[in-house]
Amino acid sequence: MKNTTFLVLLSLIFCYPGKAAAQSAAAPSAARLNHIAVYVSDLDKSESFYQGLFSLRKIEEPFKDGKHVWFSLGGAGQMHLIKGETARREHDKNEHLCFSVAVIDEFIAKLNQRHIEYTNWAGTAKAPTIRVDGVKQVYFQDPDGHWLEVNDAP
Repeated sequence: MKNTTFLVLLSLIFCYPGKAAAQSAAAPSAARLNHIAVYVSDLDKSESFYQGLFSLRKIEEPFKDGKHVWFSLGGAGQMHLIKGETARREHDKNEHLCFSVAVIDEFIAKLNQRHIEYTNWAGTAKAPTIRVDGVKQVYFQDPDGHWLEVNDAP
C-alpha cells in the first residue's frame, strides 16, 4: 500500500508540474527595437539630412530599388528612409524621434551652421529646454516635417 501511494504521488509530481515548474520556467525575453521607418518625399535630400546631421552610417539595404536608404543606429537598431510621401503633412511634436549626443552645444552649433531652425518644447526659437532631470534638449523638423529631438542624456 505504501509503495502504491508513493508511486501515485510521484506520478502526480511529474505529470502535473503546477506552480513549481511555472515559477522556475524562464520569463519570455522582452521585444527589442529592430528599426524605425520614416516615409519621405525626397530620398536624396533626407539621406543627406540624416547622414550629415547625425553622422549615421549607411548600411546595405536588400531592395536596391532606389526607394530605400538604411542607416545603422548601433545597438538601437536601424533607421529606414522610404521614398513615397507625396503630400506635406503636419506632424505633432509629441510624435518624434530622439537622438542623444555627448555635447549638445556642439550639436546646436551644427544646427546653426546649417540654418536649421530649432526650438524648446514650448516653441521658443533658438532656446533649449532644460528638463527637471537636467537634460538639455532641442526640437526641430526634418525636410518632411517629422519632429526630432536631440538631447544630452547620458
